Amino acid sequence: MGVGAFLEPLVVLTLLFGGTWVNRNTQYRIFDRRRPRSPSPRSASPDSVESGLSSPRPSTSLLDGYRASSPSLLTPQEPHWRTREIRILGFRKEVVSPNTRRFQGYFLSRVLQRFPFLVEAWYWALIYWVYQLGRAFTAVTLVEGTVDVARKHALQIIHLEKRLHIFWELPIQHWFLNHPTVLRWTNRIYSFIHIPGTILFLVWLYYYTTTRNRLDLPLPNKPTGEADGSPAGPKLYAARRRTMAVCNLLAFIVFTLWPCMPPRLLSDPDVPGPIGEEARSYGFVDTVHGAEGESSVWTQNRFCNQYAAMPSLHFGYSLLIGLTICLIPLAPQHQRSRTLSLGISKGKTLRLRMPSVRRLICLFVGIAYPATILIAIIATANHFILDAVAGAIVCGLAWMSNRMLLNLLPLEDYFLWLVKIHKPERRVAQIEGDEEDDWEDGIGTGFAGKGTAVH
Repeated sequence: MGVGAFLEPLVVLTLLFGGTWVNRNTQYRIFDRRRPRSPSPRSASPDSVESGLSSPRPSTSLLDGYRASSPSLLTPQEPHWRTREIRILGFRKEVVSPNTRRFQGYFLSRVLQRFPFLVEAWYWALIYWVYQLGRAFTAVTLVEGTVDVARKHALQIIHLEKRLHIFWELPIQHWFLNHPTVLRWTNRIYSFIHIPGTILFLVWLYYYTTTRNRLDLPLPNKPTGEADGSPAGPKLYAARRRTMAVCNLLAFIVFTLWPCMPPRLLSDPDVPGPIGEEARSYGFVDTVHGAEGESSVWTQNRFCNQYAAMPSLHFGYSLLIGLTICLIPLAPQHQRSRTLSLGISKGKTLRLRMPSVRRLICLFVGIAYPATILIAIIATANHFILDAVAGAIVCGLAWMSNRMLLNLLPLEDYFLWLVKIHKPERRVAQIEGDEEDDWEDGIGTGFAGKGTAVH
């Protein structure tokens, strides 16, 4: 790996801190000790952009026993408690959790107010490292019997693909083996694009759904007090981040209960018996980890579970990213379509309504990215076609069920209370239907009147 051992993590850190800088609150000063302006009565909860749940001010009857007395009529105190709603399969229950707004003047809270994307960097790191630590645990506790089971499962996938007439992995890899330059770049795509590409997507999505919609931030080509980001709003970003977390959870359950060997490991010459002979007979080549490959620090270390091919999160993540880019609502000024007139005969003209240039770019990128990743994972013999199908299913399930993670918000409140941190409040244009559709992804169709805000 050589230089890549430090260069690859450096790229990831650069993207995270670059996203933090791009999405900074330019109007806020960390060491400005003036008392923060209280939100208007219509404002939502401090993290309503994340959850859309109830206000941090629970009902009076619930708080009477908890509310601290105010030492001065001029300095009202924040309530110490708030309500959250838990929803599980139609079951609803209100629970009490700490209201961290009283910590908004603390130093770390002020740092996050200045650099709100640091919260997102924390979420990403938490999601990623919990998943990787789970994989590492399974990797270091593997026994020989598990490896044999993973090999048998891989052969079962090949047999199923043959019955379905989709066992195309070998001809695809053979084509790339005959084109070394293309294969070299395909190896690089597999090894180096997955994690940086995902982080770059998160930075862009946060900027387009949240930062560009802040009413109090003057940005390039955006006057203060106007919103020109995606009408989907911050809820779309929060939903996609939660979707990635659920993808990791579902994938971890699957490969823990059903380990599967990637095609590249089937050619092991040391496996005896008919199973070993059948596995070697296919002739899969490990193009990434060979002498002339492009192995990555992320794909080759002793803590990497080599038998987690099913499902393919490389493809699951890329599909999530591609669909989000394809379908994301564009800012009004980027939605203008064009009419193309084609003369088909004398006196007759065919008029075609073409999408806007921005929409065409979104469609191209949204289709090309998952297609490229799909080709890369197959050409490098790291996944079967059915691994990608399973990755797509995991993506779909996570897309539909990501809201279940909102039930963890009370635990987050207690964690923030323990470390005495208040998550930053984001002043953004209110999306139509936010108050009516709190538990949905919040992909609205437009903005309410200017000046409306959600904190």
